[in-house]
Order: sequence, then C-alpha cells, then structure tokens
Amino acid sequence: MGTTRPRPAGDHEAAPPAVAEEPVRQVRRLLLLGTSGVVSKAREFTRQALHDWGWLPAADEERYAAAEDVLLVVSELVTNACLHAGGPEELRVGRGDKLIRIEVLDRGGGVPALRSTRMPGRPGGHGMFIVQRLCLDWGMVREPEALGKTVWAELAVPPLD
Repeated sequence: MGTTRPRPAGDHEAAPPAVAEEPVRQVRRLLLLGTSGVVSKAREFTRQALHDWGWLPAADEERYAAAEDVLLVVSELVTNACLHAGGPEELRVGRGDKLIRIEVLDRGGGVPALRSTRMPGRPGGHGMFIVQRLCLDWGMVREPEALGKTVWAELAVPPLD
C-alpha cells in the first residue's frame, strides 16, 4: 500500500525512518517542465540509466522483466502527473544495491490514490494499481518550500548472478 512518508531521493536529512533505509547512491534527473512527449522522453531517459547501470541489455528473462517493470512504473507516474497534476516538472531515477527509486515532481495539489471506481476491462483508472502491484512501496511527499508534490515508488533490484 502507498504511504506518504517523506523519502526524497538523495535527501538523507528527512525525518528519521522507523527502520533502516538503503541509501540511494546514484540519482539521475530529467527536467520535463514545458516539454512535449514527456512520457516517451521519461521512458528513454530511464532506459538509458538502466543500460548504464547494467540492467540492460538483460542477461535473462527475470532481469528483462524487472527492467520492463521499472519502465512501466515511470510511464504510469509521469502519465498520472500529466492527467491529474498539470504535467510533471522533473523525473528522478535513483539506485541502490537493493532498490530502484523513481520520483516524479509536479505542481498538483491532489494526492495519488487507488481509484475505487475503476472498471475492469475499461481504459483509465488502473495506473496506481499497477504501481502498487509492481513496487515494494510508493507514496508522496510535499516539500514545504515548493509548490506541488513528489510521487515516488521503489522497485527491487533483481539478484545478481
């Protein structure tokens, strides 16, 4: 289930967590404000990061599926920002030894939630269910000095051979 606990990538000064968290060692940022084709740009940016980090080309089916899950979560979070928050401002993709963290910053005031009125087999309303299903955790944080919010999601890194 999603949470709203503050854990922005690279910000280890946030409120201390109840359990030890893995540090996100590398964070890549892509500015998206005022850009057209943001979903495809976000996916390509993330695909390049996964390539640079050794996830792609995938060595086996499990790694390929894990990389595709990351790209799908990026697509869903960026699309939600487009549909419900006036568009994304920035995408952040970070990695640690055990997880990949995706963050999408937007200026929207709403809170992402699982839509209870979604209709199976009909388009729309499934994005956060997909995110919840694929991720270890997800949530959002509002930054006091900035407009909007950061929606984040974390996925497990597949085991190395």
